[in-house]
Amino acid sequence: MIDQDNSRTADDYDTGATSPRRRAIEAYEGARDRAADTLGEAPLLALAGGIAAGALIAALLPRTRTETKLVRPTARRVKDSARAAVEAARDTGTQRLNELGINREKGEETIRNLFGGLTEAARASADAAVDAVRNKG
Repeated sequence: MIDQDNSRTADDYDTGATSPRRRAIEAYEGARDRAADTLGEAPLLALAGGIAAGALIAALLPRTRTETKLVRPTARRVKDSARAAVEAARDTGTQRLNELGINREKGEETIRNLFGGLTEAARASADAAVDAVRNKG
């Protein structure tokens, strides 16, 4: 009984660098192993990637009349719900900031005070430098 494989490929006779066929096989095997590792370590990431790929394919395919007719009411409801959620979040955030005294007028006043303080500090530094030069000379 002989357990050896006597069939030979072109790679067996390749005496130089690795053949393109062998490199392609190794690249495929490496990619397959990395994909298997990724799926084992982060299945949710793989699921998200699959969903993203499906969404991309769906976006590239043309819409049919029936699909448009069936999807339009749901799309409107989703869009209206999202708009209402954004408005509610904005209104609630604005109200809460106003309660804390953080509003546009207060921010503008704070910035004016900051620039005023910086201007005064620069002027005082310049005056001190001029006085130091005068007293030295």
